[in-house]
Amino acid sequence: MPQDVGREELPRTLQRSPKKAQETWAKTHDSAVETYGEGERAHRTAYAALKHSFEKVGDHWEPKDHPGPSDPQAARGGPEARDHPRETFGGVDVLGHTRDELVERAKELGVSGTSRMTKEELARQIARKQD
Repeated sequence: MPQDVGREELPRTLQRSPKKAQETWAKTHDSAVETYGEGERAHRTAYAALKHSFEKVGDHWEPKDHPGPSDPQAARGGPEARDHPRETFGGVDVLGHTRDELVERAKELGVSGTSRMTKEELARQIARKQD
């Protein structure tokens, strides 16, 4: 793990996650701090990199079956993403899962009314239950 971010300084969800997730976030965060300075932008950059390979499941991050952007915000980059932010769905891989997969996951978390929800609504409910 990079020297600048110790395990105790990682966000709690990352402290409970695989070492690779911790390293991805920490390395990206350190690089972003060098570029943008400490603060929200460095954290957003680190989470964006993390979400390409990991998905938040409950109170930790797990490797995704297929790497890639997890939400409309992560799919964009540069000034477009910065100037026109979109919803991130709390780390739920809305682009990488089918609606049926999200329905199943929502039901496991006790979400009711899933049959009428869109993928985005399901992702919001899953994210709420995980926080």
